[in-house]
Amino acid sequence: MLNLNTSVKVELKPFLRWWGRELRFLVPTKLRQFFYAPRSAIIVRPVGKQFELHYEINGQQEFLTSLTRDGFGTEIVKNLINNDERFKNAVFILRLSNNEALSKSLNLPLAAQANITQVVSYELDRYSPFKAEQIYFATRLEHIDNEAAQLVVQLLLTPRNVLETLYAECKTLGISLHYIDVENCPNHLQQLHSAYNLLPPHLQPKIANTPRRIIAGLLTSLILLGFSSLALPVWLEYQAVNDLQTKISKIEKEVKAVKTLQADMDALREENQLLINEKIASPPVVAILDELSKLMRDDSWLSYLQYSDGQLQLQGESPTASNLLADLEASDYFAKANFASPVTQDKASGMERFQISVEITKPANSENSDVTSKTTAEPVSDPTPSQTVATVEAPTTEEAVTENGTPEE
Repeated sequence: MLNLNTSVKVELKPFLRWWGRELRFLVPTKLRQFFYAPRSAIIVRPVGKQFELHYEINGQQEFLTSLTRDGFGTEIVKNLINNDERFKNAVFILRLSNNEALSKSLNLPLAAQANITQVVSYELDRYSPFKAEQIYFATRLEHIDNEAAQLVVQLLLTPRNVLETLYAECKTLGISLHYIDVENCPNHLQQLHSAYNLLPPHLQPKIANTPRRIIAGLLTSLILLGFSSLALPVWLEYQAVNDLQTKISKIEKEVKAVKTLQADMDALREENQLLINEKIASPPVVAILDELSKLMRDDSWLSYLQYSDGQLQLQGESPTASNLLADLEASDYFAKANFASPVTQDKASGMERFQISVEITKPANSENSDVTSKTTAEPVSDPTPSQTVATVEAPTTEEAVTENGTPEE
């Protein structure tokens, strides 16, 4: 059954290594071999009073030579490394036999996975016949049993005096050891990043910091370049937007001024149109007088005339006042003609005295003249003398009084 209560631990380095191996697998074999050389090692095995050297690569081992452990094989090791290109990048591994090292399988709780070495160090006296200060030890995780919530760990240890003696003998022969493992639990060459090492840290060869610094500098430069490639376009777009915003602000001010000017022009045009509409709402006084003079017969005359607010008051004498009333009704300039007072008879002249009230109307045939007036009233920027139209406005109230047939102003 699946235990859902188990905690999931995410480790970044193993994931990146696995990802790199998977990506490397996708690269064609020839190209992969060109860029990636398989790791190789020179295995040093203590056998009696001698060291046997084997070359290992891709899981295959090749016997190289045997050396005495008394230090007289220094030249042999030097010539072996310098004369063969295969050995220049090989690591040296001292592989102990069961006579020099012990191994034991341990079962630990799952909670000890984060610090296995520290947990084992607390119980070394119980796991081995030696005291903690007498041995060098290492651990290797073999299996994780999630169902039982346990870890299967391999404990490997060797007495300090044995390891230090072998290390000193290898040093005398000019062999600088990188790893020390055990014969029945060897490290895999392609997984040395997760390998165990019985060689204590103070005896391990120092790694030059210069390559690390170069790699760190290159990685830092790469990160900065990547960040710049992402940030620079955004910054340039931001600058472009700012420039456009500045231009838009200037244009908005100009547009605002133009709109204000346009609003003033529209207001003036509306005022002008109101004046024009008020003027053309009724016919001119001259046209009214002209029409009235045409309607008046030769035997009739006016003694009083008043024009105010669209109303025309007429007083005079006529042989037949009703005929004059009919003529006014028939005209396009007048409407609703009626007697303002009763018609009386003049005994001396025998004429009828009348007082007529009539409304002024606008003739239908005056629309063309109105259009012409509107067109003429449109504002022009620079009028010429030929374009200037003089408008004569008649007073709203005109009075004409005639007495004894003589007109008076």
